Amino acid sequence: MTGPARSIDPTREQFKALFARAPASGPVQMLNLLAFRTTTDDGRTGRQAYGDYSRAVEPLLAAVGGRVLWLADAHHALIAPAGEAWDEMLLVEYPSRDAFVQMMQSSDYQAIVHHRTAALRDARLIVTTRRSD
Repeated sequence: MTGPARSIDPTREQFKALFARAPASGPVQMLNLLAFRTTTDDGRTGRQAYGDYSRAVEPLLAAVGGRVLWLADAHHALIAPAGEAWDEMLLVEYPSRDAFVQMMQSSDYQAIVHHRTAALRDARLIVTTRRSD
């Protein structure tokens, strides 16, 4: 894959910027762009590993009031840097930025995030809010 550097997990600086740029109150939607590895170190496919992550994160998501709004297969990046390609897109809504952070920092989440990391060869996580106009 050419183009922008690959990213899987947020850096400390990116996480800090979340607090500076995302609103403190109201719902936030997290747009996930996902590119799966062909195989993981333990022999699963990237999709299988992400499926394991998805099943494990579902109750954690519900516990903080989050929900999946949309899941889709990605077929072609029509407008993107050369070589950039995604396998799946996911839109997840949280009741607030802090609910998202609470889930991410929980020990239960830390115990399962390795499935996500193993599954992905590249990812983007974009914080969004709905517009009223």
